[in-house]
Amino acid sequence: MTIEALAGQDERLPDEAAGGIPGLDPGAIQGDVHGVAATDAGAAIGVRMIDGGIIEVLLPPNQEIQGPEARIAGEAVRSLAAGRRVPVILVITGVVGVSVEARRAYTGSIAATAFALVGETPVDRVIAHYLLRSRGESIPAQFFTSESAAIEWLRQYAREE
Repeated sequence: MTIEALAGQDERLPDEAAGGIPGLDPGAIQGDVHGVAATDAGAAIGVRMIDGGIIEVLLPPNQEIQGPEARIAGEAVRSLAAGRRVPVILVITGVVGVSVEARRAYTGSIAATAFALVGETPVDRVIAHYLLRSRGESIPAQFFTSESAAIEWLRQYAREE
């Protein structure tokens, strides 16, 4: 199943007042599901559940992430999590920047058990620290240069259900 939604002019999800993404039954979400939020440049933020109950958020390289698409991605994460706290891997490799509004959306709207941020360069590391700087909760978080190492670290925070 693929979830696709674009922010409208008022920066809300389509049919947000009616309960979320059109045609999406939040109770029916399971398995390998992707959420997509397009950036102004047309690139997409991918959201999917990967093995072990970990949610992956893949930010598009060479883009600056803004608030509207971050909120849509956050909605996809909440739908996949289905009210549970889950580990989240945020792949930021090659991202040019993240707005203050997007940072608030990522750090404030996801009920995560832990965050693993993945990047390859020193710039990615700076962006990762910027994203984590404002989180209020004390959620375990770590920067990785390897996605497999990040997933392995997150497994300790996944709950068996």
